[in-house]
Amino acid sequence: MAVLAAGLLFLAGCGSGDSASIAPDIPGGKVTLYKSPTCGCCAIYPSYLSKKGLNAEIVDVPNIQVIKNQYKIPSSMGSCHTTIIGDYFVEGHVPTEAIAKLMAEKPDIKGIAMPGMPTGSPGMSGAKSGPFVVYAVGNNGNTYEFMRI
Repeated sequence: MAVLAAGLLFLAGCGSGDSASIAPDIPGGKVTLYKSPTCGCCAIYPSYLSKKGLNAEIVDVPNIQVIKNQYKIPSSMGSCHTTIIGDYFVEGHVPTEAIAKLMAEKPDIKGIAMPGMPTGSPGMSGAKSGPFVVYAVGNNGNTYEFMRI
């Protein structure tokens, strides 16, 4: 199991743009990304996911807060778009390394989040200035560090 997880993390981190899926247990690599129709960075993030083997169905919603309320995403963890992968949410510009870890480990949580719109994160312009902190959101709404990338 540890070897499989390490392999998935390695594939997720490769920048080669190959079509190997980061999460082979997601049927067809299909995910759903909810965003505001006017969000530009939210249009770039699905392209990033696609390069990593995920096929994002993009759903424009007039009020993204409705989606965040539906999935009980704490306001402190909010970002500009929400991706649904199976039973999990992935909030914001989360790198695929964290998504691969989520799908390999399948923890008993609601989802993961990278609050705000960090410069240099997938879909955002600029250079990365330090590690990205991805948080887990537990079933009780508590948050804790899931990983640093």
